[in-house]
Amino acid sequence: MNEMKTAIYPGSFDPVTLGHLDIIRRASVMFDRLIVAVMHNQNKQPMFSVRERMDFLRRTTEGLPNIEITSFGGLLADYAKQQGACAVVKGLRAVSDFEYEFQMALANRKLNPELDTVFLMTSAEYMYLSSSVVKDIAVHGGSVAGFVPDGIIQDIVRRTGKDG
Repeated sequence: MNEMKTAIYPGSFDPVTLGHLDIIRRASVMFDRLIVAVMHNQNKQPMFSVRERMDFLRRTTEGLPNIEITSFGGLLADYAKQQGACAVVKGLRAVSDFEYEFQMALANRKLNPELDTVFLMTSAEYMYLSSSVVKDIAVHGGSVAGFVPDGIIQDIVRRTGKDG
């Protein structure tokens, strides 16, 4: 009997970028079920609430049938076990991302030996892209078109009060 393969793609998604969507689309064909999980991170001051970020993700992944949008707090290894996930998906932009993500992958594997981490290299056009870059552009009045899905541009403009 073939078991359904579930993966989790965790992140802050504050806001979701075209780079995130690229990873979501690619991971969605690799797994039967992909849980896109907005993390509660007390160390970060988000621009958008968890509910808003989940709404952005729902709106921008509508056409993907095997995607679930959720949120969680606590240890990813525990959450993965609760969800029956066999893998964590992480996007890598550059070597600088790798060291931290490798460390996290090893820690998660120690906490949950059933859990593997799958690293997907970002597509070249998104190597420079991060939510932090998007927020910086937006708060300074620049246009975020081409950085985030068209469907959330107005939400960002409204939040920053800048019409870029």
